[in-house]
Amino acid sequence: MKTKSLLLFLSILFILFFINKSTIYAQDTSNKFIVVLDAGHGGKDPGKPSKEGYTEKDIALKIVLEVGKELEKNPDIKVVYTRTKDVFVDLFVRGKIANEAKADLFVSVHCNAHNTQAYGSETYVLGIHRNDTNFNVAKAENEVIYLEDDYEKNYEGFNPNSPGSYIGLTLMQEEYLDQSILLASLIQKYFTNSLKRKDRGVKQAGFIVLHQTIMPSVLVETGFITNKHEGAYLNSYKGQLEMSTAIKNAILDYKNAIYQNVDDFVYQESETKIVENTEPDDIYNNIVFKVQIAASSKEIELKAYNFKGLEDVSREKVNGLYKYYYGYTSNYTKIKDFQAYAKSRGYDSSFIVSFKDGKNIPLDEALKSKAN
Repeated sequence: MKTKSLLLFLSILFILFFINKSTIYAQDTSNKFIVVLDAGHGGKDPGKPSKEGYTEKDIALKIVLEVGKELEKNPDIKVVYTRTKDVFVDLFVRGKIANEAKADLFVSVHCNAHNTQAYGSETYVLGIHRNDTNFNVAKAENEVIYLEDDYEKNYEGFNPNSPGSYIGLTLMQEEYLDQSILLASLIQKYFTNSLKRKDRGVKQAGFIVLHQTIMPSVLVETGFITNKHEGAYLNSYKGQLEMSTAIKNAILDYKNAIYQNVDDFVYQESETKIVENTEPDDIYNNIVFKVQIAASSKEIELKAYNFKGLEDVSREKVNGLYKYYYGYTSNYTKIKDFQAYAKSRGYDSSFIVSFKDGKNIPLDEALKSKAN
């Protein structure tokens, strides 16, 4: 009898242990910051050509795998790859992988090419092509859909060669434009400041692979494989390691900026001097500006001590994430004062967001609207 009781007791402990272990594992996974890394091209699609024989698909894959290896050293980050070997992956499938993973970020890595000795790095977010150059870069990347089966069905008749096809591309990504630009800016900062690469800037263009995703997304053109020196650099282990380190660091900076750890902060009062903005008021009809100071998977009590002394902080739940805002005004001059004050309290990466009729809209769109 005692033996049976002991066995029953041990069985219950065994079951409870694994239930608890499973629960803990599930919680850890759900709270991880998920990054989808997309190595451009692959398989039957080699990417842009190079006289020296450098292959875009191989360079992109090596950089992506190195970025992922470094990111995976962080226990709170989960990395998902659209490909880990030389295979062809449809553009819509790449977006599907990111969406099904419920990713926090999508980063697509490529190499550029030109018929001159152009060089430098640039990072794109989704947007209507602003000039012929941006359109041509996007067009070249989008033409890969012609290698896909049933591309007309999968992309609803999208034609990479037609400017008119790009008009509706930005709609799904509008909500994430500010965050995409932030990540793109950080990537370019590391390329320029740390690696001394030529900065070709953050740009907008109609990349279909970015259109497929429903999270902040960027496409990185690491450099020109057609440039004699830059191509050799990108094809080298040193170049690939340095570029991957820069991208990894930018992703970590983005994560720290957007998903600031507001829960564990202990506020201590300190004197802060603010220089008031002397610009005239700049009022916008039907537009509300706020400063996003933090985000968290947890719902934080709206008390000043949780937000480094900032009062009148508001909260909104967006796609399962709580976003925290400081300030509420239609005065763009005033919101810049709010941002300056937030930065003085320690929110160095805070940024201005805009709303129209309660819906988040891109800041550049808000600023184009007529001011009083």
